[in-house]
Amino acid sequence: MATVMMDLNEIITKPKEAIYQRKAEFVIENLKKRNINAFYHRTAAESIVEICKLIPQKATVALGGSVSVMQSGLLVALRSMTIELLDRYRLGISSEEVERIMLRGMTADVLVSSCNAITADGKLVNEDGRGNRVAGLIFGPKKVILMVGVNKIVPSLEAGLSRIKDVAAPLNCIRLGYDTPCTHTGFCDDENCHPPARACSQITIIESNRVKDRLNVFLVGEELGY
Repeated sequence: MATVMMDLNEIITKPKEAIYQRKAEFVIENLKKRNINAFYHRTAAESIVEICKLIPQKATVALGGSVSVMQSGLLVALRSMTIELLDRYRLGISSEEVERIMLRGMTADVLVSSCNAITADGKLVNEDGRGNRVAGLIFGPKKVILMVGVNKIVPSLEAGLSRIKDVAAPLNCIRLGYDTPCTHTGFCDDENCHPPARACSQITIIESNRVKDRLNVFLVGEELGY
């Protein structure tokens, strides 16, 4: 019997790309019902081009804490624009300056960040340690732009909260050097996780957007961030 050679592109890449796009299209329809602008691009590079078009020249742009923004190359693109970037990630920045930047971000023209989870029915689910990111998502900046990898699409609100506790939080705590129970086991231990190390402090669930064109979600057909 002749040996059948497997085409890895056919059995791995193409099915993944197809399901990523189908999930994204389903979620986008539900986001739009909630008055949230939503777009899908196969790659982060394609999304970055469109995101930059949404940001006016000389706008004040804040950054919510986001590995996706750094990983994707969006931060590099923002640094090259003619804007006032409140860059909390630049080398040598002091904790005092980060604090000032966070406060200024509440009144920025644009907030650029990501999202911990997006439910199939279009809810944006997030949890913060300090609260500056989730505060800006809710109120303050005139425009919010979220770059979100398809790995953050979840079937339900419960799955979104679970994703935060058991996926995003442990990875972020390790990255930031926090000594929390999840950094030792990889799993949430809510009862034994206390401030100031605790990274999970404020949960927000955005169910709809009342201000036209304020919330803009760019779904990317790649795994981005935590």
